[in-house]
Amino acid sequence: MKKIFLTLVALMAVTFCSAETKVDNVDTRFDMSCDMNRLSAVLDLNEWQMEAVEVVQNNFNNEIQSLATVRGPQRRHMVHQVVRKDAQKMKQILNDKQFDTYMRLLVTTLRNKHL
Repeated sequence: MKKIFLTLVALMAVTFCSAETKVDNVDTRFDMSCDMNRLSAVLDLNEWQMEAVEVVQNNFNNEIQSLATVRGPQRRHMVHQVVRKDAQKMKQILNDKQFDTYMRLLVTTLRNKHL
């Protein structure tokens, strides 16, 4: 009886761990919000840049979250379009060194979230 119970518990744990991360039917992979203070410190932003980056980042997060409901091969294309649009806006705000760092962070985040 003890072996059956432990097997059942182990099976349930594996099932819960392998389930896709969804909260209230929303895929949390598409949550791209970040701590602006940490991003500001990493990118060494001045006051004007911090305000502009925050606006662009909020728009980017909203656009990515709207793609959570899209299914099929068009999702990848739409994510690519949103990332390109974000990169163009950030290129106008950041200098070359800051932009390179930002793109490295963004690409790493997208890979980690499997987008």
